[in-house]
Amino acid sequence: MGSFCKLIDAALFLFFAAIAVGVPIFDGQITLGGIYPAFLVDLNRWYIVVFGDYLFEEKPHFLVGIMWHELLFLWPLSIVNVYAFLTGKSWFGTTSLLYGASLVTSMSAILGEMIGSGRATETLLMVYLPFMGFGVLALLRGLLSQSNKSGSSVGKRPVILSRRKRS
Repeated sequence: MGSFCKLIDAALFLFFAAIAVGVPIFDGQITLGGIYPAFLVDLNRWYIVVFGDYLFEEKPHFLVGIMWHELLFLWPLSIVNVYAFLTGKSWFGTTSLLYGASLVTSMSAILGEMIGSGRATETLLMVYLPFMGFGVLALLRGLLSQSNKSGSSVGKRPVILSRRKRS
């Protein structure tokens, strides 16, 4: 089980590092608009044309809301997760759980629109489906760390309850 968690951790570290860089570059252009240099705007237009991302082109209101959520909550959380992984913090599982639950929720709405509308190409779905996969992976990583914590303390009394009152 330990090597499995390390493999998940390595994959999530790469994902969180990519998100820490990619969210302000791509998702930020949907919400913040005209503050980006021309080469980043051109990169975004290239992505829209090559992959046929009609959501990035049309910017429906629900997507703009999800992008604000990514900028204000998920982006900082990805930076925190990179830090937690590099420094070996014990709360990496908890922050992964938060990130995974939020990402799976957001991706459910986006993929529901894409599949339900029938406008998404197979290539576009292949761009978005890995995000759902990494969300599930982060969720599982958080749940695995939570189950390991609870399994080791079964049958033990909390420290506060086990202390005796001194006179």
